[in-house]
Amino acid sequence: MKTNTITKEFTAETGNNTPKAQRQTENVKIVNAYRELEDSMYAALETYSNVHRGSGHFSKVSTRLYDKSREIVLDFMGLNKRSYMVVFCTARRAPVFLKALKPGSFKTLRSNDFGLHLGVTAVAVRKKALPEGIPYESGGGTTKLYGEDWAMWANAPDRFEAGTPAIINIIAFAKALLMMKKWGNDIFMQKPFEEMDAEKILYNDELKPYNGIGLLYELRKKLLGRNVLVPTTKGLQAFINFDNSASTPTFTPVWDAFRHTILQPESTRKAIINEVRQICSKTLGAPLSDYEILFTSNTTESINLAAQSLASETNPGTDPVILTTILEHSSNDLPWRTVAGHKLIRLPVGNEGLFDLNALEILLRSYNIEHQHGSERIKLLAVSGASNVLGTCNNLPAIGELAKRYGARLLVDAAQLVAHRKIDMHAAGIDYLAFSAHKVYAPFGTGVLIARKGLLQFVDEELKLINASAEENPGGIAALGKALLLLKRIGFDHIEAHEKKLTTKAMKEMAGIPGLKLHGFLPDGSYFPEHKIGVIGFDLKDKMSSGVAGKLARRGGIGIRWGCLCAHLIIKQLAGFTPFTENLQRIVLKLIPALNPQGIARASFGIQNTEKEVETMIRELKKIAGASKNEPPGTNGVSTNDAITAIPEKIVKQQIMEFVQARELLVYG
Repeated sequence: MKTNTITKEFTAETGNNTPKAQRQTENVKIVNAYRELEDSMYAALETYSNVHRGSGHFSKVSTRLYDKSREIVLDFMGLNKRSYMVVFCTARRAPVFLKALKPGSFKTLRSNDFGLHLGVTAVAVRKKALPEGIPYESGGGTTKLYGEDWAMWANAPDRFEAGTPAIINIIAFAKALLMMKKWGNDIFMQKPFEEMDAEKILYNDELKPYNGIGLLYELRKKLLGRNVLVPTTKGLQAFINFDNSASTPTFTPVWDAFRHTILQPESTRKAIINEVRQICSKTLGAPLSDYEILFTSNTTESINLAAQSLASETNPGTDPVILTTILEHSSNDLPWRTVAGHKLIRLPVGNEGLFDLNALEILLRSYNIEHQHGSERIKLLAVSGASNVLGTCNNLPAIGELAKRYGARLLVDAAQLVAHRKIDMHAAGIDYLAFSAHKVYAPFGTGVLIARKGLLQFVDEELKLINASAEENPGGIAALGKALLLLKRIGFDHIEAHEKKLTTKAMKEMAGIPGLKLHGFLPDGSYFPEHKIGVIGFDLKDKMSSGVAGKLARRGGIGIRWGCLCAHLIIKQLAGFTPFTENLQRIVLKLIPALNPQGIARASFGIQNTEKEVETMIRELKKIAGASKNEPPGTNGVSTNDAITAIPEKIVKQQIMEFVQARELLVYG
């Protein structure tokens, strides 16, 4: 059910000399415009998932809506899509990108210039004018393939859109452009709103009476897209989202916080942003007396900012070293490679995803105490709070204690951790923490960088630009605040217990499927639910990961992810790559640029998932694993009895295309 409450007042003067009837007509038009925009956003959120490499119906819809938004921008500008390409930026990133372009080779549109506080800047640039070389920010999505000391950069526009962009905000902006062509560019300059204060937007909702596990169950009923049915070989079924590690869906209270905030006057928006800063501080154990909190666009931008700050520091008498691990997401690897004056080294990690704390201590001591490497000193230790490939949670308090003991700082990429485990930065000795709202049930284009006071080396002008850029998206910040409050009210102990139950059930069942290899087991064949979030990487013998993911979608309505998961170093280790096979992979990809490295398949759980959904995935995996290569036509790899009523996968593929087209029509009209 949509929750549309646009009413009543207007934030801009309509003019006392305007005839009353004319004012009323204008008011109705504006109210209707915002209602249409909200309805489109709601429809996009119902089928939201991260774009590209997702196998499920929802990822295909979001990808199509996102790609279509580029076409809409070019059409609005009157530019030919054969000659131009659109790159989506934030207000801070856009000027950096534009500096690399020749004058006259680009045009820009900002959502905020049209009265829409979405934080979207669209740059339409001539394809021939796109800059070469290393992108100005690197991380998630900016590479096709990379090794320890090299990278094959992705094609434009991906290489210039580091990290997950504000997909929903961009879709909303594209929809608004379509509406402006009909109603005029000023249609969103005036705002119908029910004036609300920060307290009401962030702390009040219909679930206020609930807490703990009761809130978890009630919140599931408010999941956007809960009742969307998708085509499968068994007919229409409720979609199962097991792609939470890539991006999470959202719930009505979070959506309400977003949509109410963007309609409020500036003073209220600022109050909300300040309150969310307090919420982050309290939720993550980062007292504002000791830490500063910056809002960004995503984890990738947050880590790039930390790298940029580190590069501006002076290190008299020493040669600084950054220590990371081969477990990291590209967003916590690529940015450190180009920090001026700093060397990058990596700590080995076992295939179970745990790194040896004794080995870490030996390394820190050899550099920082025993000076075995001359003037080189490990200045920063940058690690993931939880692996996006294996779900492993290394011991952050122990790592923080070692870093402090040996004079190094600790940065934690917490993108995979914040929604699943309690974090106390102060207690764990964490100096920097980065994460994204789109992995915390608030997919509206906001990220966070928390740093111990005095560590960020930005001049006032740059700091002002960072803050102003993020605050162009106040709804995204509000949604993050609301999501964190809901998670805290549920209790991270309940969240951890629920996801551990799902993970344990899934891994036990998957371990018994012939030909299925689970990644993340200890050498003795056991695994560690106490050190693992709900992320499961796996392979099926003789089957490509893309094929397994596709069959899960078509047969069970299940969305997972496949590929190298922006963590190429650990994926190559799991696959047993040698220098020869790595070089061969590079050659093949250069010869066939359209080829997508298969990597592994990954299922990942969130608070909305249930044991019944896990059972559905296990049932379908067993059928896929047992399917004969010479199965009779029409059986789809299922049992004879099931095959009698099964819809052929070829037909389901067509139905999925039709489903995507229908959702596109629902959003864009």
